Amino acid sequence: MSKKSENKMKFKFRGLKFLGVVAVIYTIVGIFSTDKLIKSLSFTADALEEVIPILAVVVFIMAAINLFFNPKALAKHLGEDGGTKGWLLALGLGILSHGPMYAWYPVLEELKKHGLRDGYIAAFFYTRAIKIPLLPMMIHYFGWAFTIFLSLYIIPAAWIQGWLIEKIEKFAPKR
Repeated sequence: MSKKSENKMKFKFRGLKFLGVVAVIYTIVGIFSTDKLIKSLSFTADALEEVIPILAVVVFIMAAINLFFNPKALAKHLGEDGGTKGWLLALGLGILSHGPMYAWYPVLEELKKHGLRDGYIAAFFYTRAIKIPLLPMMIHYFGWAFTIFLSLYIIPAAWIQGWLIEKIEKFAPKR
């Protein structure tokens, strides 16, 4: 069995172990306090109700990426040979992206499988701090100068963070 297959098996098994532990905890709580079990299950249902639409969007985005984008072309722009164009894409897409951060994890993981660099991921997440729809409110509360300075500070700082991630990774043990 290849090392990659072993890692997938370990990951799947860990997930089943976690599910088992959660089921045991729910059972124990249910034995001692039915009210707390019902409250907990209600909270879980509410959380799932909130997360499932986001996951549906993530699955749609991942399907669209696989359908419309050639992984080799993506790797060309966001992979090892991405260069300046890759950095600009990562920074720009980070600024334009919306929604909760965790919704982007599976999308970025899928792109990473096709060669997306970790530095680009870090820059993408860093520039998400610039929220285009919130800029008018920021200008209202803090003024033009502060808003422009902060926004223009975040962009090079995001690039530096991404660059540092890539430099540090050279010394880190391989996964």
